[in-house]
Amino acid sequence: MLVIAHHAGQPYGPTGGMWLIFNPERADILGAFFATNAAFFMGLFFLISGYFVPSAYERKGAKVFLKERFWQLGIPILFFALLVFPPIFYFAQSTELSFSQFFFEVYLGQGKIQVGHLWFLVHLVFYAVCYVLWRRTTKQKVMFEPDQQKMAAPQHSLILAYLAALAIVTFFIRIQYPIDTWKGLLWIIPTEIAHLPQYLSLFVIGIIAYHHDWFRRMPTQRGWVWLGIGLAAALLRYGYALTRNQLFENRLIAGGGWDWRSLVWSTWEATICVGLCVGLLVFFRERVNGQGKWGRILSANAYTVYLIHILVIIAVQFLVAPVLIPPLLKFFFVTLVGIPLCFLIGHYVRKLPFARLVL
Repeated sequence: MLVIAHHAGQPYGPTGGMWLIFNPERADILGAFFATNAAFFMGLFFLISGYFVPSAYERKGAKVFLKERFWQLGIPILFFALLVFPPIFYFAQSTELSFSQFFFEVYLGQGKIQVGHLWFLVHLVFYAVCYVLWRRTTKQKVMFEPDQQKMAAPQHSLILAYLAALAIVTFFIRIQYPIDTWKGLLWIIPTEIAHLPQYLSLFVIGIIAYHHDWFRRMPTQRGWVWLGIGLAAALLRYGYALTRNQLFENRLIAGGGWDWRSLVWSTWEATICVGLCVGLLVFFRERVNGQGKWGRILSANAYTVYLIHILVIIAVQFLVAPVLIPPLLKFFFVTLVGIPLCFLIGHYVRKLPFARLVL
């Protein structure tokens, strides 16, 4: 739902990326919303994804594990990259080429292939291959046994050390690759390099967390402390967005470069990330550790919603584009309409023939 809301706000707030719908008026507060989301939510997804990799590998073996990854992740990537995104980008551009010329000469011929929001799936496929290679070459056993010695859940000092290391590495990476600078990792994997240290390290930590059962063994009190730290850092980012014009002559944060403001934001962002990644997992473990009927339905459709939500959101944004209301109201409207609509459409998409093989 947060991913849907993040993309719902793209035309209406200050964002460094490009979007198909243009709204001339912007709501500055959405800049804090984008920044806070980007600080933690994809990192949290990578953490959770890494956590489930070892058990899937142990149950299925390398061959079946990779086959299912390529089927469940690779098929949607190819479907969107070759069938969905080409016409969207063709009609979004002013070109005299026919669609077939654009597709074969530009989109494929010049390497303009787009995967859009599915860059996350591309990374997961690549990381799965790397994990299998690591397991096969090291013969490492990761499945934990009752008598296996496990490391204790990270204490405050270790969590703080990771936070500091993440902030420093991020700062140095962003000297060359500021936020919203996308490159092809190994020429084919679309990557925002500025957040790569967070994504990659949290995926690896997820694997380690499974090995030592950290998600269940993290002390509750420790989780509450880091949840408070993460929420405080996030709220401070909103407070800064609301008051900086009145209280600060110069901005305190920057998205990159050899700049002390970039170091400030790299540290601030790492604090939000680490605090919420630790804290939210403990919060849901202690307070929301169960699903009713509606929770199971939403959960079952979450992956499908992730795949299709961009199309739904852009359609709603297009419909409200001519409406003369403030951008923040448009954001709330698109979000509140888009979220239930995405889950409703996703529910019926999964009923299509053969859809369950992938979705």
